[in-house]
Parts: sequence; structure tokens; C-alpha cells
Amino acid sequence: MTTLPIGTRTCPLCEAACGVTVSVGAGPDGGQQIAVRGDDADPFSRGYVCPKGVALGQLHADPDRLRSPLIRRGDSWTEVGWDEALAEAGSLLGPLIRAHGRDSVAVYLGNPTVHNFAASLYTRVLIQALGTGYRFSASTVDQMPKQVASGLMYGTDLSIAIPDLDRTDYLLVLGANPMVSNGSLLTAPDMPGRLRALRRRGGRLVVVDPRRTRTAEIADEHLAIRPGTDALLLAGVAHTLFAEGLADPAQAAPHLRGLDELRDALGPFTPEAVAVATRVDAGTVRRLARELAAAPSAAVYGRIGTTTTAYGTAASWLVDVVNTLTGNLDRPGGVLWPEPAAGSPTTTGEPGRGRGVRVPGSRRTRVRQLPSVFGEFPAAALAEEIDTPGADGSRLRGLVTVAGNPVLSTPNGARLGAALSSLDAMVSVDPYLNETTRHAHVVLPGASPLARSHYDLVFTGFAIRNYARYSVPTLPREPGELDESEVLLRLSCAALGGGITPDELDDLTAADTARRLAADPSSPAFGRDPLELLAAVAHRSRQERLLDLMLRGGPYGDGFGADPEGLSLAVLEANPHGLDLGPLRPRLPDVLRTPSGKVELAPPQLLAEARRLADQLAELTAAPDGGLLLVGRRHLRSNNSWMHNVPLLAGGSNRCTLQLNPKDADRLGVVNGQRVTVSSRVGAVEADAEVSEELMPGVVSLPHGWGHDDPATRSALASRAPGVNSNLLTDEAALDPLSGTAVLNGIPVEVRPTDG
Repeated sequence: MTTLPIGTRTCPLCEAACGVTVSVGAGPDGGQQIAVRGDDADPFSRGYVCPKGVALGQLHADPDRLRSPLIRRGDSWTEVGWDEALAEAGSLLGPLIRAHGRDSVAVYLGNPTVHNFAASLYTRVLIQALGTGYRFSASTVDQMPKQVASGLMYGTDLSIAIPDLDRTDYLLVLGANPMVSNGSLLTAPDMPGRLRALRRRGGRLVVVDPRRTRTAEIADEHLAIRPGTDALLLAGVAHTLFAEGLADPAQAAPHLRGLDELRDALGPFTPEAVAVATRVDAGTVRRLARELAAAPSAAVYGRIGTTTTAYGTAASWLVDVVNTLTGNLDRPGGVLWPEPAAGSPTTTGEPGRGRGVRVPGSRRTRVRQLPSVFGEFPAAALAEEIDTPGADGSRLRGLVTVAGNPVLSTPNGARLGAALSSLDAMVSVDPYLNETTRHAHVVLPGASPLARSHYDLVFTGFAIRNYARYSVPTLPREPGELDESEVLLRLSCAALGGGITPDELDDLTAADTARRLAADPSSPAFGRDPLELLAAVAHRSRQERLLDLMLRGGPYGDGFGADPEGLSLAVLEANPHGLDLGPLRPRLPDVLRTPSGKVELAPPQLLAEARRLADQLAELTAAPDGGLLLVGRRHLRSNNSWMHNVPLLAGGSNRCTLQLNPKDADRLGVVNGQRVTVSSRVGAVEADAEVSEELMPGVVSLPHGWGHDDPATRSALASRAPGVNSNLLTDEAALDPLSGTAVLNGIPVEVRPTDG
């Protein structure tokens, strides 16, 4: 095929944020064929791209991807124009809010929202228009414990310290598989290449995981651990650092508070005690502590295998505790804070001091009285808030979802699916009719990723280098398609009941952004007239206007003319491959936003988690041998459920099987390929057994994001190999209490041959 290069852009399908080139040519059938390759000129990703990025062209052409809005009448769907669809959405939401109050409608934001430039900006506008306090998101089935721990320690929920991957001498990875995931809360294109480079330069890579993952296979050492006990292992390491006189915070020492309280809280976690619970022997616990303390530089990194457990916040806290005690906090080669060009909570406000965070929040759910966390409720509570009316009949009666599929991604998906079918009003902004949106009354699709502009507002805040890259739309939108900014603004106007236009609402949003910049002492626009800032970007509209304001008023910005060498959207437009803004650098104490102006090593909420962790230690010591525990796993080609409908991503190594250790298979009378039934407190599924030495005894594994067997969806390719929804087994009652995060790893299950 002869192709014509038509542009460069950022791949938005995972956190790696790789730069790609897009070419278009004639396919073998005479139609258009899109080729996507890594961008060799990109200074950050340097030509790397994974199979997901290569599949962008097939995603664009997917015949099941919605191009027009849908309205459901009974069990049938009708394609309609945008005016009719938005009028229908307004006629559903408006009367409901007027009759039952704004908290009768909830919002759920899915993971792809943060991969979408416009959605990242305008979902805030939609939430304000709805006026609801009932906000849910994928955060509480993913990373919220890390946000809570970071918020309590450093002052904001996005003050997450990032491993300085390219300069570290020792990397300890817990509950993460970056060879496959490409990193999470760690934006680093070509993670496989970077991990191999670590070892080539003489560094050491140690992986702690109940599975021998692809990352574990290339590591210097793999330590199998009982699921859900990573916090205990880290507590044992931290205890050893204190006990052996190895604790030395080095350059961070003047900025710490609570060191003595921390030492006391770690008293119960001796290596011998945690060894029984974790199945990592005491000698290894001590050796890990000594190696981390002795390394020229080191970084501890934990992800979803540590956060989606009953002790996720404790584990997230102890990751940073160990980094601090080994002298690697705010140190090159250790963990550092990025400085995103468009700004972040660590680059705005008064440097070195702030209000801190309030955890738990002041609001509570109606049924279980679960507290809010950073303005949202646990996703595990969504179903019960719909299907359990109060004494006065109050319940959630409406829902707006944006780019999410919680029926597949949150606990007890069967209950949630049934609850969604009972809603009086459901509106979904989504390009697919999936297991969740099939319950909606109105579905509003956004444009293809190749037909929209892009800037990584979120993931530049987790990047291992400071960089900035802006992508113009590569392909034109198809007839009838709207950009997400337009969809969300028009839906917001419909929710407000009219009286304001999308342009007027957008003007208010831009004016608010300009006012915040003018009032921010960290901004180069501090003290300027907001109207002057708006006038400087008056030639732009929608997300480009907002981005230009944030870039020009950000840490590298031109200050709206004050620094001619500074950054602006025009500068990024002139550099389509992106700009390298330099390595991460030490930022203490300026990065802190705590009331004390110190790193809070032992805030009361986290000391309470240490006491709860001590209770877990006592329980597991008294009864160290349990039944089977279920964990998830990830495939390189499978990041979200909709990817199973893209040909390049549906094949290969993707397999929805139940992996189990040969010893467990023998004990249960299961052979490879046999159909087995997996059951938990809340449900049961059937899957083919895959007997594998990758799993430690006592642990079984199912991948997430499957279960495409609902005939009411439109996923023709995915439905041919539907797999099973692992979240039919997860229990909505099991949460990490401080963060409200669902327990998706370490779930007690039983396994038996399906034939009895």
C-alpha cells in the first residue's frame, strides 16, 4: 500500500503518550486505509509505539463505533440528529431534577475521559451544570489510594512523586506489570526499552507480584507474594530501616514531620512477623531494606496490584515512606515531581504551603454512609444508591456517564446492570453501545481520536521527563460528528434547561480560567487584568483557548508577552513533534501544599491505617493458610473493554482464561483447557482453565474488561470471543475504607470443574 503522511499526533490509548505519525492510502478493497507508526522525531517516545497505537486507524474505521446520536424507545434504537438527541436528554434530566432534586442524578466518568483533551476540560462544566453531589469515576477502581496517600503527605491529591526511571540504579516494582501496561501513574514511552536500559547500565530490577509477569521475567529477581499483603512487606522493609540504623532521609530531612510517630507505628512489623503473612521470608525482607538503602539511587513503585486491595492506601503511603527513609525522595534517580507545562496543583498557589486535603470528605452516601473522597463517592456504591430506596423513597433516578463502562469495570457488574435498567433517565456520552450504555435512553458519541485535537493535560503530571506536545486533528470529522467539547457544552446547556448557549457557557469557562491565572502568585500572569489575558487568546475557541491560557500562564509560559521566549500554544503548533522541557528536578519544599509546609509522614488518618494493618498482620499470622485468592492481569493489547472490538487488538495473546498453579490444578482435579466454575460471595462465572507455573500456589487469575456476551450491545467482533466479566465476582461490600476503592485483587474464590 502506498500511503501519504498527513500528520503527527499523540496516541491517546494509554498513559505512555507516545508520538505517532499517521499516513493514509488506498486499501486493497479500494477504500481508505490508515497506517499509524511511531514518530522517530518525537523527543519523548523516540519512535516507540505499542500495538494499541498502531490500531488507531482500525479504531477510526470500526463499523460499530457510533457516528450519530441514538435514542432508545423500548428495546429499539433510532439514529437521530443532534438537536433532537439533546432535546431528549434535556427533557429527561430537567423534569427529574426539578421533581426530585439535583442529587437524584449522578455522574460517572470513565477512564478514557482523562485520555481525552476536551473531556478533561468540559466534564467539569457538565458536573457544575447538573449541580449534583453524586459523582463517581473509575478512580475508585484504580488509583484513588495513591491520591489519598499523596494528598495527606504532600498537600494535594495530584502531588504524586514519580520514579526517575532513566536515572535510577535500583527499581522495586510491586503489583505492576509495566512491560505490558506501559506504565500507570508513570508516563514513560517504551517502558520495555527503559527497563532493559536500567539493567544494561548495571541497575537492579526487583518485581514483587503473585504472578510471574512479563516484567518479572526480565527482572533480576521476582518475589512471589500473597495478594493483598504488599503493605505488610513494605512495613517490614521500613521497620528494618529503622531497626538497623539505615533510615536516612538525606536532603529531604529538613522538610519532614512525624518521623518519630512513624517509627513507633512500624513497631509491630518485624521481618519475621510479616514473613508469615506475605510468604516472603524474613531474610529477603531485610535484604530488600539493605539493598534499597545502599543503592546510589533507588525508587519504589507500586500500582494497581497494590491499590485495589483492602489496604491500598496503606501500601501507597508505605511506598513513599520507604522512598523517604532511603534518601530517595526528591532526589535524581529516586522519586521526583513533574512540572507540567499547562500547570498542576503542585505548580499553582503559594509555593511550599497550602490548605492540604480533607480526607475523608464531608458528604456520605445514603445507603452505607460511605464518605466522599475528593468530591466523589466509591464506584462500588453506585448500584445500591440506585436500587435501594430510602424510607422517603429517595434514590438515584438518573445517571450521566462519560466514556465509561462500569458494568464491566466495577464490582458486582450483574447488580449494577440490573440497577441501570431501572433508571428513569440515563444519558451516555460514548462512542460505543456497550454493556453500560445499552441501558441509556440517549447515547451521544464523540468523534474519532484521529479527528480531534489532543494535549495530555493529565499524564504530563506523571511523566518521567517534562515535555509538551499538541496535536491538531489528523482527519476531518465525518458528517454529523461533533467534537466532545461541543457535545459536553450542549449537554450542559440542556441540563441547565436552556437560557444559555454553548458559546456563552464556554466564554464563562474561559473567563474563570483567566481569573484564576491572574490571582495565582505562581503564575507569570499574576496580577494581570483577566480581560487582557482573554484578549490575547481571543482568536481561539473551545479547548484550544483554554489550553493557550494555561500554557501562557503556566510554569514555562510566555506570561502573555512578558517572556518572548516562553511557551504558548503557537510555539507547540510550530513544533508538532513536541518539546522536551528537561529532566525532573528536586522541588522541595516548593512542591508542598500542606498547612505545615512539611512532608507529613504520619498524619492521623495514615497512622490509623497502620493500626488496621497491624490487625491484618495478627489475623494472617493466626491463620496463614487460606483458600484461593483471585487476582487480575493485563494484556498488552487490552487496556479497556472496547479494544476487543478492534481487529489488531482482538487477536494475539489476549485470552480470557483462568490461570492457576499446577499444584492447585492437581488438588482440584483440573486439567489444562478444562471448563471450570469460579465462584465468590456475589457471583459465579465459567472459564477455560490455563494451568501455568506463572501463578504462585493459592492464587488464580482472570483478566479484566471481558464479558461481551450481551446481545443488546453493538460489538460484533468482541462478541465472537466474549470471555467472562471478572467483576461478576468482585464484591461491592469490600473496600479500602479510607479511599473507598474497590477490592479487585485478593478476592476469596472457589474453583471446581464445571462438569462436577
